[in-house]
Parts: sequence; structure tokens; C-alpha cells
Amino acid sequence: LAGGIIGSIMALKVQMTALPQRQAISLAFGALAATLVGISEFYRGGELGGIKMTALGFEVMFGSLTVAGSLIAFAKLQELMRGTPFTFKGQNIFNVSLFVATVGVFVYLIFNPDNMTLFFAMVAMAFLFGILLVLPIGAADMPVVMSLMNSYAGLASAATGFALQNRVLIIAGTLDGFSGFILSILMCKAMNRSITNVLFGAFGNTSDTGTVVEGTMREVTAEDVATQLAYARQVVIVPGYGLATAQAQHTVRELAEALGERGVAVKFAVHPVAGRMPGHMNVLLAEANIPYDDLYELEQINPDMAATDVAVVIGANDVVNPDARDNPKSPIAGMPIIEVDKAVQVVVLKRGKGKGFAGIENPLFFKQNTGMLYGDAKASLSKLVQAVQHDGIDEFAELGDLDAAQPHPAPPARVCST
Repeated sequence: LAGGIIGSIMALKVQMTALPQRQAISLAFGALAATLVGISEFYRGGELGGIKMTALGFEVMFGSLTVAGSLIAFAKLQELMRGTPFTFKGQNIFNVSLFVATVGVFVYLIFNPDNMTLFFAMVAMAFLFGILLVLPIGAADMPVVMSLMNSYAGLASAATGFALQNRVLIIAGTLDGFSGFILSILMCKAMNRSITNVLFGAFGNTSDTGTVVEGTMREVTAEDVATQLAYARQVVIVPGYGLATAQAQHTVRELAEALGERGVAVKFAVHPVAGRMPGHMNVLLAEANIPYDDLYELEQINPDMAATDVAVVIGANDVVNPDARDNPKSPIAGMPIIEVDKAVQVVVLKRGKGKGFAGIENPLFFKQNTGMLYGDAKASLSKLVQAVQHDGIDEFAELGDLDAAQPHPAPPARVCST
């Protein structure tokens, strides 16, 4: 009851910006519970046969690893430590050696379960491995890290079920463990990378920032952008972590509704790894009651980008970076992106001129068809909503092209097939 009350308060009070951190700390708590149960069962002694010791060892090893890894992920997401990879010479060799040694102790304990010193040494080694596993992983890979930690926590819980002969824990833990692993595979596929590359590639190192871009970013005003949006036939909105930071999901819905009233077709392009955790943007847009039919994956939206009048990028960086497609030497080369640069006009809402969370330069911001609208995303979107709804836009259109003042006809309904 006490735990349920605490968890409910956490869930109700957490901001959308802190949802990834909350998930990370919850995974750490769950894994800690499994680890403590395993340590308790071992410490009580009794008949520790090979099967039970296997379950206990697996439980505390993966549980301790997950606690450490989730805490490091929490610290990176909370910006208590830098999001870029922390590496040292020979790190991968050391990590692999440490993991092999930990597994070696685990196997030894299966046949010699009475050695308490080695048991706690295995717990400490697994904890250290969890820290070293996540430290070299860049901030851009946090969605994969979160799904991996989720998988490890589930496997630890399943092992707890075997140790305690509890079928509920076995079933729930196995479902959680393997669904998290499958999700990790899907996340890596979305980035066109392997799990080994994510774990050992140190992606996001600030020493390798991709293309050196020359030129300046073209700043635009909210009034200019509102005019472009109001008389567009199709607008594609690409949400990113900046949308969550500004708590602007409800405002972007208001903008979509205002454009819809003018006959503008509005679509939301959602990248699988946008945000800080799997499905982050889907959760964010669902909270604002944006219809699911308006959400498009990158495979669906990319063929339509050339016919898009205005693409609006809100706080996204790496998932729209054309370097991934055009520059083989880029750290994100080969990662599928939402190709907003193919739209007639691109508007990027950013707080400032800094690089994204992964620390990689984005040539999109310097293209001729890209305009930068600086400021808090919620405030900028509110200005756009007011300007789109303002009669002054129609009066301006009447002074120029009278046909432009008429709302565009609504596009044909989207046809979906299973």
C-alpha cells in the first residue's frame, strides 16, 4: 500500500519532460528489489542446489547490472552528468573482460554455492559492469539504453520467480524481458545500427561532430511563418524533445486545428527514436488528444515530403539531420531520417543556436529553404496560433493574391490498410 501510494504520487506529479528519467529510476527500483530478494535468499542459506543457485545468480547479476546502468541513464537524462560518451583507452576490452570474469564467478557458484565472498564479489562486479556499460553510450542512444535496461529488469524478475517458485513473476518477468529486447532491436533498426555498435561504438563523441558547415542560419519571425502555414496545402510537423521540454503538446494541437479550419492538411511525422525513450513522442501527442490517424512513421511520410509546402521541426535535431543520408563520414551515417529538407520550406523551432543532445552539427539549419524561429517552443507556437487565426493574414492576402485568401480544399481522406 505504501509503495503504491508513493508510485502514484510520482506518476501524477512527474512532468512530461521528466518521463524518461522517471522510467529510468523506476527500472532501477525494480531491479534493486529483485537483487535484494536474491541476496536475501542466498544469505538465508538452506538447500541451494544447482538449479536454484543458477536462478539466484542470474537474478542478482542482471539485477545489479540494471540498477547501476539505470542510475547512470537517469543521471545523463537529468543532466547531472554529461550526455556525451565517457571513454578511456582499452575500455571495450576491459568491459568484456569484466563481464567474462563475472560470468565465470557465476558459473563457479553454481557448483560451489557456499562461497559467500565470491557471491558478493559477483554482485559488485556486475554493478561496476553496469556503470561501465552505459557510460560510453551517447545521449542520442538513450532510447535503446532504456529498452535494454527494461529487458534486463524483466529477466531479473523472471529469475526471481524461478528462485521463489512464483509463476506470476516468471510470466511477467519473461514478457517484460523479451518485449524489451525486441524493442531494443527495433530501436537499433530505426537507427540502422546493431546493438553491439550501440553498446561499444561510443556514438555521440564530441570529437566527431560530422560536417563542418559554413554559412549562417536564417532567422524568421512568427508572422512570416504563420503566413506560410496559413496558405500551405500540406504541413508536416516533426516533434522532438524540445516539444516535451516546453510542454507545448497542447499548443501544437491548437495550431493543427487552426490550420485544419483553413483547409490545410496537417500531418505529424514521428521518428522511432525521437525524444529520450521509446515512444516518447507518441505518448506526448496522445496526451494532447492528437488523433492517431494523423501520426505517420518516417517510411510513410518521406515519400510525401516533396509535396509538402511547410515542414515544422519542433526541437528535433538528429532525426532530421541530412548528414545521416549524405555524409558517409558522419557519426550518424546510415540512420534513417525524416527528410524534411525535401519540403518546399522548413521552419525549425529551437531555443537557441546550439547543437542537439548528441552534439552533432545539423546542415539542415543552414539550407536556403530553412528558417529558424528561436525561442521557447510553447511561446512560439502560441504566437503562430494567434497569427493564423488573426484576420490580418486574410487582409494581407487580399492585397496580394486574392485566390490565396481562400482556404485550400481538404485533401482526400487517408486510406489505411492492415
